[in-house]
Amino acid sequence: MLSAAAGGPGPGGLERRGGRFSVLTWEQVQRLDQILGEAVPIHGRGNFPTLAVRPRRIVQVVRSRLEKRGVAVHNVRLNGSAASHVLHQDSGLGYKDLDLIFGVDLKSEDVFQLVKDVVMDCLLDFLPEGVNKDKITPMTLKEAYVQKLVKVCNETDRWSLISLSNNSGKNVELKFVDSLRRQFEFSVDSFQIILDSLLLFSECSENPMSENFHPTITGESMYGDFEEAMDHLRNRVIATRNPEEIRGGGLLKYCNLLVRGFKPKSEVDMKALQRYMCSRFFIDFSDIVQKCYGLCRLVVSEDRSQSG
Repeated sequence: MLSAAAGGPGPGGLERRGGRFSVLTWEQVQRLDQILGEAVPIHGRGNFPTLAVRPRRIVQVVRSRLEKRGVAVHNVRLNGSAASHVLHQDSGLGYKDLDLIFGVDLKSEDVFQLVKDVVMDCLLDFLPEGVNKDKITPMTLKEAYVQKLVKVCNETDRWSLISLSNNSGKNVELKFVDSLRRQFEFSVDSFQIILDSLLLFSECSENPMSENFHPTITGESMYGDFEEAMDHLRNRVIATRNPEEIRGGGLLKYCNLLVRGFKPKSEVDMKALQRYMCSRFFIDFSDIVQKCYGLCRLVVSEDRSQSG
């Protein structure tokens, strides 16, 4: 679907679509295209070379390989702080990780394993010319380039995460989601941008994008009200829904927002939220080493974002 010049943007610089969805403006489409086209270094451990990975390219390769192996990809989305940056460049959030979500059916343990194998196989495509790939195994690639590997499989959540290493903290995070009960912590980090139309345009169009000729790209707020969430982002407001569902890491995100000048929407509501988050933090990070590690990560990421 292509955008035409007809119709101006609605409030907040987004064309109104209603409810939880909104269509990106040309300015936002340009920011998105730039983020997806910039090469991100994936640093190898030991003697393994650094990979230059463009998010658009790795999404296309992973999606194609999954579908060839019989795993349907329903959609691909940009999530989190990078999506917030696309929608409002001066939000004060900044962004580090590139959080890319693939909507897939993870029906069995075999599919979980297949997804991991496909991603490891795709990394071979990004190795520099001259590297002998014949003796490089998936396990070797995992040890060399994967920062974090997570699998969650329970009654409400079925997803896996493969985080590719970047020494400055700008990891490329590939998340494969069948179901996920809670997809955000606060309204300002609740945005997802659906990439399928842009990916299709990149593959099929012989002409470059322009203001009058570009794909229609839709954003969604998992908070539920797109315009309200955008207002919070513009005005640096901390708000959420169903705070009892927020996991332990929400406390770290809350502290990060406070440091960046965000203010609670309601002091009364935030008192209750703080109690929830502190309680959940000590449940989810019951080991003292885990607590220290989580706090150190927050401090390091904040220091990097301030210096960058």
